[in-house]
Amino acid sequence: MIGGAVDPRAPSRGRAMMGIGYEMRTTPDKGRGVFAKRAFAAGDTVMIGVIEKRLKHNHSHASQVGANRYAVHAGLAKLVNHSCAPNCGIKVNQQGGHNFVAIRDIAEDEEISFDYAMRNFTVEHFDEPCRCGAPTCRGTVTGWRDLPAKTKAAYRDFVPPYILECEARGAELSAAEIA
Repeated sequence: MIGGAVDPRAPSRGRAMMGIGYEMRTTPDKGRGVFAKRAFAAGDTVMIGVIEKRLKHNHSHASQVGANRYAVHAGLAKLVNHSCAPNCGIKVNQQGGHNFVAIRDIAEDEEISFDYAMRNFTVEHFDEPCRCGAPTCRGTVTGWRDLPAKTKAAYRDFVPPYILECEARGAELSAAEIA
């Protein structure tokens, strides 16, 4: 622990972190991206989320950090690109930031990615088609609300609890509107 915060150099799942294991690079088709400088095993914490600034509204680089609260993360976290077939998911840390956790093994030099639906219940600010290139690409960047049920089931362990609470409230509201 450093000053009551989680030490980012602390071991992840019993493996030493070996320094920062990622870096920003230019991608051929998406601009900038974040790439692994070393391999990560499924379950490893790839990046520790540190909140840089709290916001009053949602935007393209904002992460939902509560039912109606948003923030921008510090460092390269805000440059991690979306993928409809991500290699990372989100776990909320003690400070409320979003840690990126490997969903599957990540090879050295592989681009680190997550599905933006894992961080926001709704997404209204991506008008362009999705450019992730995954065979399972949905064609658009969506929020959790608009994900197919099968995808939600696969991601369930990698989304913040308040996203699931928003979904439950939405279902309650829909049921009340029908009644």
